[in-house]
Amino acid sequence: MLSIIVPVLDEAQSLEQLHAEIVGCCEDHGIEFEIVFVDDGSRDNSWSVIDELSNQDRRVSGIRFRRNFGKAAALTAGMRSARGDLLMMMDADLQDDPGEIPRFLETLAEGYDVVNGWKVRRLDPWHKVYPSKVFNWMVGRLTGLQLHDHNCGFKLFRAEVASEIRIYGELHRFIAVLAAARGFRVTELAVNHRQRRFGVSKYGVRRFLRGFLDLLTVTFLTGFGLRPPHVLGA
Repeated sequence: MLSIIVPVLDEAQSLEQLHAEIVGCCEDHGIEFEIVFVDDGSRDNSWSVIDELSNQDRRVSGIRFRRNFGKAAALTAGMRSARGDLLMMMDADLQDDPGEIPRFLETLAEGYDVVNGWKVRRLDPWHKVYPSKVFNWMVGRLTGLQLHDHNCGFKLFRAEVASEIRIYGELHRFIAVLAAARGFRVTELAVNHRQRRFGVSKYGVRRFLRGFLDLLTVTFLTGFGLRPPHVLGA
């Protein structure tokens, strides 16, 4: 079964449409699925919408945080709650296209453990696009895993991956890197990226700086933490 984990922060306007698109795509392609919405301290009526959707559709469940703990914490809670053997991350703002779900599954079935989305034509303002390009170059250079879009929140991976990695801070960006360091097979898939219709972006300079600090952590983990220890002078 496919568990679709959707972190939510003030996205009430988009949730009903997102649910309808996921259901339509999965039912059309015969995909068994569940949706786990994780409300990360929303201040709008996101939780009310999630609660209503869960009452209407038994395949929908929700987790609610008392305050905002961040995307990594929301995804971790969703992964712990998920019942599927395949886990998908998807943003709630409708920029990730649920119509891509079958292509993700087909790519994973080719023998991969992680499929990382790649927003080839990114419909975001320049102040998000250019820092992201620099960030992706730095991640590839420091970790050795060359992907075009480490930042993409649209990912599919096997439950075994989730059981072996731990994410916090901004480490959700590095799921592919952490998985590759554990020996899992990683690839990327060019996906359709859509214009934001509701709400505002949660991206900011502070988030970029936190991501850079977490990159240093990941570089240490993948460069040293996952290798056998060596004794100097041996």
